[in-house]
Amino acid sequence: MIFVHGNGDSSALWINNFWRFEANGFKRNQLFAIDFAYPNARREDAKPEFFRSSAEEQMKELAAFVEQVLKTTNRRKVALVGSSRGGNAIRSFLKNGGGAQFVSHAVLCGTPNKGIINSDSGLGAVLVGSEFNGAYSFLKDLNAGPDDLIPGVEMMAIRSDTNDKYSQPDGRFVGAPGKPTGVSYDSSELRGAKNVILDGLDHREVAFNKLAFGAMFEFITGKPPGNLFITQEPLPVLNGKVTGVSDGGVYTNLPVAEAEVEIFEVDVKTGERKTTTPAHRKVTGKDGVWGPFIGKSDAYYEFVLHMAAQPITHTYRSPFLRSSDVVHLRPGVFAKGDEQAAAVVTMSRPRGYFGIGRDKFSLDGKVPPGINDGVPGASTGKLAFEPGPRTVLAVFNNETIPARTWPVKENHLVVAEFLN
Repeated sequence: MIFVHGNGDSSALWINNFWRFEANGFKRNQLFAIDFAYPNARREDAKPEFFRSSAEEQMKELAAFVEQVLKTTNRRKVALVGSSRGGNAIRSFLKNGGGAQFVSHAVLCGTPNKGIINSDSGLGAVLVGSEFNGAYSFLKDLNAGPDDLIPGVEMMAIRSDTNDKYSQPDGRFVGAPGKPTGVSYDSSELRGAKNVILDGLDHREVAFNKLAFGAMFEFITGKPPGNLFITQEPLPVLNGKVTGVSDGGVYTNLPVAEAEVEIFEVDVKTGERKTTTPAHRKVTGKDGVWGPFIGKSDAYYEFVLHMAAQPITHTYRSPFLRSSDVVHLRPGVFAKGDEQAAAVVTMSRPRGYFGIGRDKFSLDGKVPPGINDGVPGASTGKLAFEPGPRTVLAVFNNETIPARTWPVKENHLVVAEFLN
């Protein structure tokens, strides 16, 4: 099985899916996830941009990865599971890249199959020539014909009811509020395929939530999972890569050499380090690998990433329940105005968005500015703090992460990253 991440993302987002498949009988060596070198889409698909990829480049990279996995496993076919833009690469591989003969199942989660917009004019200047525009040649070709099926491949789409920010009739989330997008809440559906609607879930949760896992597991295996929860390992082995970011703030999944990673176990209530020396320290080689590190499944950790020309990034994480080799690390990036603060702390939810009224969340007891009402659309929230070290609690539903402030003037950024 191969998991295919979305726009700007990495394989790290699939960690819970891996763990749930393992908890239901899959072996770790049966589960793979691609890391596209340049995960961000070009703004106009036909125009080359540094550190961004075209739809065709993504498709070819996926094709090469599938070939590699088939050789490694000595299997004839794989099942593909894609989140958002990852589904574009899957559909293109199946239809245009000769992939149908190598794929048994394809599951697309929140993929904008009809587009984020469907407009020749691109709502003015929005998404003209984008692979996410249903009127652009890429999606027009994929959607040509009476249905969206590929002979020989079992296909399923998982979507939200009305809570996907990229399947909206109004252009609010693409910078054109009040203008019709030309698509609606069903933009992620596949004609003729099995379509599953998960009420209330957002654009990312339809790939990473436990209910999404249940749907994809049953579709691929033919039976419901015995367990939607994650069984713990007492001493998980953690590993991953350090990856980079361009001068323009565009993240890549290319490995970074000579980055230093330190890991500290921290107090569950205060986030303070339990020891002055790190539990793990490594300077990465050309492969960017920072581990392995044997942790504890009930421990909270602070990951400190030192990279040339980047902020020192302190990432506080809740416990890792099982082993994983997709604990990838990226440097934080200062935003405009951060330099005026003594300290900055960001809470981050990579596998979903913050829903006001749907979720319980706070940073230092407050809802950070910039998190919108209605359809969940923000995955981060940030607060500035006065000088002096202190504890900051980040809360999302049943998950609480203790973090500590670090001084901006000494080039420090702090992130509290939720697992769910």
